[in-house]
Amino acid sequence: MKDIGCSTCCLMDRPLGEALDLIADRTGLAEILSDGPHTLSRFEEACFSFELRYTVHAPVADINIASDNEHLRRAAVRVIRDLAEVCDRIDAERLVIHPGHTWGEEMWSAAQRALDRSLGDLAAIQKDMNVRFAVENMGAWDICFFREPGFLDRLADHGLGFTLDVGHAHANGNLEQFLEQGGAIHVHLHDNCGNRDDHLACGDGNIDFHRVFAALPPGVTIVVEPNSFQDYERSLEHLRGLFS
Repeated sequence: MKDIGCSTCCLMDRPLGEALDLIADRTGLAEILSDGPHTLSRFEEACFSFELRYTVHAPVADINIASDNEHLRRAAVRVIRDLAEVCDRIDAERLVIHPGHTWGEEMWSAAQRALDRSLGDLAAIQKDMNVRFAVENMGAWDICFFREPGFLDRLADHGLGFTLDVGHAHANGNLEQFLEQGGAIHVHLHDNCGNRDDHLACGDGNIDFHRVFAALPPGVTIVVEPNSFQDYERSLEHLRGLFS
């Protein structure tokens, strides 16, 4: 379980240095949610104080790579490009990116075209970076792109990686299809009962994590995305019990 990392999303009430210090006591891998008090454009230096491996999650609050407003779409891509440069400086292995959203069915086609432009832009940026981009499947929200495994072909066409969010897939009822199709280079772990995206500790819902781990390819990076740091610790206990 030493290689199962923890996201700083559960420690946003603390400065990044304090969050990483807590995580470093439990695991060798931290995922930094580069948002709010953990924004890496402001707090990058904290990363160099720890002997941790890193993955990074791009901002989620104010970014939409599927925006049909071209100015906003380009700004979102630029934020990711700048963050990828930080990732290279801290030797981050993965950069997790949300696939964007739209606000109504009448805007879906325009947003789809905007997303395709962004995927092309990200593919071009990735060629100049060491960090591997990994686009994340989203939960059960109608406004979001990439809720079904069919989207994986679009990522493959652009040479972009894939983050399998196990809880999101379970909430959408298609975890088994994602596991069968494979291809993930990064994984987010959390639990739910299949009806909403609760981000529970592993073992508090009904996801079959033994099945999940059996299907994961070698070399995949794995991070728990819990609601609290205590839920991260409880997740590790549950997973240890499965494999002891």
